Amino acid sequence: MQPANNFIVLNIREYLENEDKRLGEDTLVQLLSEFSCPLNPDVERFLKQQAIEFAKKHQAVTYIVLSLEDAELLGYFSITIKPLVVKAEPFSNTVKRKLARFSEIDKNEQTYNLAAYLIAQLGKNFSDKAKGRITGQELLEAAIRQTQLLQYQAGGMVAFVEADNKEKLLSFYENYGFKRFDTRQTASSEEQHELVQLLRLI
Repeated sequence: MQPANNFIVLNIREYLENEDKRLGEDTLVQLLSEFSCPLNPDVERFLKQQAIEFAKKHQAVTYIVLSLEDAELLGYFSITIKPLVVKAEPFSNTVKRKLARFSEIDKNEQTYNLAAYLIAQLGKNFSDKAKGRITGQELLEAAIRQTQLLQYQAGGMVAFVEADNKEKLLSFYENYGFKRFDTRQTASSEEQHELVQLLRLI
C-alpha cells in the first residue's frame, strides 16, 4: 500500500490473494464495476474485462486508486515489463549514455534494445461519486512513483507510455518528462491506429 495525497494506491493482487472474506475476487469485481470512462471505452473495458486475468497470468498488474475518505474508486493504472527498441536519434548524449548502461546497442541501426516498465493503462473514474476527485496529473504521478518503487526492488531505468496521436495528450506526458521516440500501429485487426511512444528515465 502506498498512501499519497488524499488517496491510496493498491495492487489488485491484494484482493486476489487475500484470505479475508471481505476482500477476494468477488469484492474486487464489484469495485471495478463502478468504474466509468466514457471518453475512452478501451480503458473501461480493460479494467472490467481483462485486468484480473492479466494479473493472474502475470501479464500486467493493475493498481487501483482509492479515496482515503470513503474508499471510492478514483482511477487506476496498469504496469507491465516490455521489450523495447529505442532509436538513439531523438535523445541527448547524456540520455544515450544512460540508455547504453542497461541495453544492447545495435550500432548499425542506431538503436537500444532493453526491457522497460510500460504504464499500459491510465484512467480516471468519471462515475458520479468519483468524478473530479483526482486529476490526471495525480494519477500519472502515482503511476510514476510505482515504477520507481519497482525500480528500487528490481532495477531498470526506463518507463514508457503509448498514447493516441493527440497533441493535448502528448503534451500532458511531455510535461512529466516523457519524450517521443517512435510510433507503432495497434495490433488489433478491428480498428488499427497509430500510437505515439514516449519514454522517460526513472
